[in-house]
Order: sequence, then C-alpha cells, then structure tokens
Amino acid sequence: MEALAPVAAWVAVVLLIVLVGFQVALAAGVPWGKAAYGGASATLTPAQRVSSGVAAVIWALVAWFFLALAIPALAGPVPDSWQIVVLWVLVALFAIATAMNGISRSRIERAIWTPVSAVLLVCALVNVFRALALSGLAG
Repeated sequence: MEALAPVAAWVAVVLLIVLVGFQVALAAGVPWGKAAYGGASATLTPAQRVSSGVAAVIWALVAWFFLALAIPALAGPVPDSWQIVVLWVLVALFAIATAMNGISRSRIERAIWTPVSAVLLVCALVNVFRALALSGLAG
C-alpha cells in the first residue's frame, strides 16, 4: 500500500485537473451540459454556471490536497492531522458521486463521470488506508 498510495494520489490529481477544466468550461458557457447536471440541457442556466465555477474551485483544492499526498514536501490545504478525516470525507463524496453519476439520465454523463468518480473513490481509499497505517490506527 505504501508504494501504491503516491501513484493513486497522482492519478487523482490528473483526474481532478480534468474535472476542474470541465467545470471551468461549463462556467464559461461551453455547451457541455449534456454531460453534467443530469444532462437536461446542453446550455446551463446561470445558476448552474455559478455552481460549476464554485465546483471548479473546490475540485482544485481537492487536487491540491492529493498533490500534497503525492509530494510530501509540498504543503497541503489542510493540516496533516486532518488528512485522515478529509480522506474519509472524500471517500464518502466519491462514493455518492459514483452512485449519482451511475443513475444519471444522461448516457454521456454516466459513461464519462461514473468511471472517473469510481477511480477517484479507489484513489481516496488507497490513501486513507495508507494514512491509517502510518498513524498506527490500522490493525
């Protein structure tokens, strides 16, 4: 698990950068709405565009968090003592995202974001188990 965790963190960083780019494009008005928000419309409402802008910032912070896991010398956005808690929150978030994307009415959203969410879930789990092992909390 020790050697796999940095690789999983890097995979998460790459996927999250893609997700940030997607959300920025949606916020900017690129008509990719069929791959987001249930796929109801290619063009997002102003509220959805704002939501995508906020999501881009949040996902960028999550990418920074995983980057700090991949590069231990890099300061992360949360104190080291919070890493396990943040990782468990991300595990829950990615599990919910995987389920929600999996049941989306949009075929393209299901095809793209379900596997991305599932891989991010695995990346978070790998890193939470590593953090637990390093903290001595794992049995």
